[in-house]
Parts: sequence; C-alpha cells; structure tokens
Amino acid sequence: MFHAHVYFDPDQAIVAERFRQQIARERRDVIALFDLVPRRVGPHVKPMFELHFRDNQYGLIEWLEANRGALSVLIHPVSGDDAYDHQDDQIRWLGEALGINRTIFRYIH
Repeated sequence: MFHAHVYFDPDQAIVAERFRQQIARERRDVIALFDLVPRRVGPHVKPMFELHFRDNQYGLIEWLEANRGALSVLIHPVSGDDAYDHQDDQIRWLGEALGINRTIFRYIH
C-alpha cells in the first residue's frame, strides 16, 4: 500500500481539484481518494489532497508524473510506522521536493 499526497498553493486550489476529479474519473487503481485539505496538516508543509493505491502495477506513478502539471506529489509506502514511511530513503517526489515536517512523528509514538 502507498499514499500519494498532491500539494498545491492556495491559488492552485482549482487546478488541484480538477486534477483530483481527473484521478477519480480515469484511475480505477486508486482505492481511496480524499477531498482537498486547504491548510497545512500533519507533516505536510502545504495544502494537499491524498490518494491511496496498492502498487504501481498499472502505471499510476507514471500517470501522476505525466498529468500533475506544476503540482508536486509525495509518494510513500504504508508500513504502519509513519516515521519510517516518511524517511528520505522511503519517499519519492514528482516535481519539486517540498520537504516534510518530520518533528510531528516524535509525538505519534
């Protein structure tokens, strides 16, 4: 299982929502797709929306890369250990690497 977080600036919210709707229409391999979160939350340094998928068997990562436009996407595995899942050697960025706020993870465990 993997999570992808699609980041946007407030002035990109319409673009982000259109991309989210495109994912909903075109990608049957996405098992969960969430609404836009218009503020920073958790380790995320910008507003974002989240999607879940099992694996890249159907080329979702490449599709996200080809269709994301100027939006940055963070992809990470889901192992049950959030701190581990968000380490640099576990994450992949599509577009600009924005960084994440890892200090939040010391309060989770």
